[in-house]
Amino acid sequence: MKKIPLKEITDRVKWLCQQANCVLGEDIIAALERSRVTEESPTGREILDQLLENARLAKEEGAPLCQDTGVAVFFVELGTGLELEGEGTLEEAINRGVAQGYAEGYLRKSIVADPLRRRNTGDNTPAVIHLTLVPEDKLTLTFAPKGGGSENMSRLAMLKPADGIEGVKRFVVETVEIAGANPCPPIIVGVGLGGTFEISAYLAKKSLLRRVGSKNLDPFYQKLEEELLELVNKTGIGPQGLGGTTTALAVHIETHPCHIASLPVAVNIQCHSARHLSATL
Repeated sequence: MKKIPLKEITDRVKWLCQQANCVLGEDIIAALERSRVTEESPTGREILDQLLENARLAKEEGAPLCQDTGVAVFFVELGTGLELEGEGTLEEAINRGVAQGYAEGYLRKSIVADPLRRRNTGDNTPAVIHLTLVPEDKLTLTFAPKGGGSENMSRLAMLKPADGIEGVKRFVVETVEIAGANPCPPIIVGVGLGGTFEISAYLAKKSLLRRVGSKNLDPFYQKLEEELLELVNKTGIGPQGLGGTTTALAVHIETHPCHIASLPVAVNIQCHSARHLSATL
């Protein structure tokens, strides 16, 4: 059985925290560049230029892309053929890496220990960890720092099955319109459909890990993604909410079977600084 030291996990988490917060993915860069060409608003084009320049400088100088370095969200695939070595648990190893990465990387610590008695934990822990067991002998860690500005604009609704596809479209577009400039557009719109109350929210967030430009494998939902992107961009919110034709870079939909009486739909909005990075041990 393959063995992985917990310290190795901590070290890799530390690296992920620093790297993801400073280097924007090439898929996002490419999407911003494409939008720069198609954007109809002169102000919008200028803003897109500034976002591209910000990404360039952050990468070159090793500086955070945004002052909000977010909640440390991890999607973890743990192989059942692995044995973890060392003191503590996988969760503890991840949190040690977050604490070290945010401290040594001079990244803002944004987590309060209690939602109403708001004392900062001082090291951006605890992380939010989504764990999936897979029949492999490897561990994959995907880190997605989630800023408060975009997270706060997310919504969830338990629609009636009779609301159907048109009800889903209305809810998604309405969510974007309510958000306006708050999530720092151009945004990526993650949509979770089906499952239960909590599963739809999980799917919406997980969908944001997809490469911008990728399509849902189901042609039905691929078409719906395209229709929703067109509707969202017709809102005219534009880059940074100052008007234009680029409100979103993509709409990503993920689905799950659901109860005959339910149609859960969740929208998790991601700002233009769509940071996420994976590592496999």
